[in-house]
Amino acid sequence: MKILVIEDDRTTGEYIADGLRQEGHSVDLIGDGADGLIQARVGTYDILIVDRMLPGVDGVSIVKTLRGAKTRTPVLFLTALGGVDDRIEGLNAGADDYLVKPFAFGELSARIAAIGRRPQMSEEITVLRAGDLEMNLLTRKVTRAGQAIDLLPREFALLEHLLRRKGRVQTRTMLLEAVWDIHFDPQTNVVETHVSRLRAKVDRPFDRDLIETLRGSGYRINAE
Repeated sequence: MKILVIEDDRTTGEYIADGLRQEGHSVDLIGDGADGLIQARVGTYDILIVDRMLPGVDGVSIVKTLRGAKTRTPVLFLTALGGVDDRIEGLNAGADDYLVKPFAFGELSARIAAIGRRPQMSEEITVLRAGDLEMNLLTRKVTRAGQAIDLLPREFALLEHLLRRKGRVQTRTMLLEAVWDIHFDPQTNVVETHVSRLRAKVDRPFDRDLIETLRGSGYRINAE
């Protein structure tokens, strides 16, 4: 996942960021509340980890501002304020979870994973686009440059997953879990085969490729 950590204690922030990166997450670390709020609003993240006591803008104000702006990105408060009233205030502000310092990194990791499994309450998206490619999720029709593209169900699911994360690299493991619901490495080339078939329909008949391969990393839809 792509995670934003807003934590003013540098040692704690780097500890969290390093641990999450070792687990394969992409992490941005910001130590100021005002800067963190700006980054949370302009960036695209799967989860925000926010301290409550921050310089510039406090954590509760950050979450209230984001929720007021209809930003639905999940938020986990990570803070030394562990009283019952503190937790109630944080959750009522719009946070999805609350973890009190000092904490075990394993618990933080487990809470992040649990939040990532939850269906997100957000405005329904019915059309996904990248350049001249368009996918209508209601009619399940895909077109590029006005031309209809006929996709098999698994190809449609694969393209939908990539389009929803346009510009972000999706590893082979991520695709196996999201598209095939496989949570282990089956030692097959099922991902590579389906990406190749998808390219044959989505890219080859057209002037510009949208599906990119990043060797050693994975695949992504070109966001330009």
